[in-house]
Amino acid sequence: MFYHTGMERKDFIKLAGLGIVASAGGLGFKSFAEEAASLKDAETKMPALFIGHGSPMNAIEDNAVTRALKKLGTELPRPKAVLVVSAHWLTRGTHVLSAAKPKMIYDMYGFPDALYKVKYEAPGSPEFAKTVKETSAKTEIKLNDEWGFDHGNWSVMTHLFPKADIPAFQLSIDYHKSPQYHYDLAAELAKLRQKGILVIGSGNMTHNLGDFDISSEDGKPKDWALEFDTKMKNFLDSHDHTSIINYEKLGKIAKLSHPEPSHFQPLLYAIGMQGKDEKLSYPHEGIVYGTMSMRCVKIG
Repeated sequence: MFYHTGMERKDFIKLAGLGIVASAGGLGFKSFAEEAASLKDAETKMPALFIGHGSPMNAIEDNAVTRALKKLGTELPRPKAVLVVSAHWLTRGTHVLSAAKPKMIYDMYGFPDALYKVKYEAPGSPEFAKTVKETSAKTEIKLNDEWGFDHGNWSVMTHLFPKADIPAFQLSIDYHKSPQYHYDLAAELAKLRQKGILVIGSGNMTHNLGDFDISSEDGKPKDWALEFDTKMKNFLDSHDHTSIINYEKLGKIAKLSHPEPSHFQPLLYAIGMQGKDEKLSYPHEGIVYGTMSMRCVKIG
């Protein structure tokens, strides 16, 4: 049941330089192959991202966040595939998109016609979808070829990788599970980064459409939105994942920032993949319409 919210020579040289090339009495062929594979994996490890995707209109607008995403796209290493955990694919159970040619999903209503003409025609990645499924030993992940690219995906990807020439797919969010479940699943899937997969959690650090001031994009942030966003940044800076997982303990500001958890849950998939000493940065930060934090987080 699905819930839609609408809303190879160079490696040898490097190994020799590291002093790990086999000699007659040293490492055997198997060990050398293992070292080469390990080096290759280390070279292709991708960052993990959390992107504040905001309004679907960001897909076609030129503003501070879309310019930041375009810049970030030029700075990222080229991934083999992109896995998006979108706030707009909520399910019972965890699913991974296995379609070879994902369809466009226009999961929003009442927007200008131009938005419904946006096409992001990146190929899917059935093989990497299977890899995701096989990577998780603790959680059953089901292959799903019925979903497609929702706006939590294409409104971001159209700026990060505008050529749409990198395979992309999605992981659903089991809406009925706890924050700890999502964090633990992310930690289990963190090894995907070693396989050249860029993982993007797409949501918002604060997301309250009921208190949304559509008339003032650059207006003063609500106190509670600014406080929650600041606390989350402090937790991120100090690698205090426990406090992020238990964000609801912040009480009123947590409830105001997330009346329901769909746009917070993708953050857990980014931080769950963070290594103990791995640094992070903020490609963009700021609050729009008084209540929506557009903070973006880059890990690695």
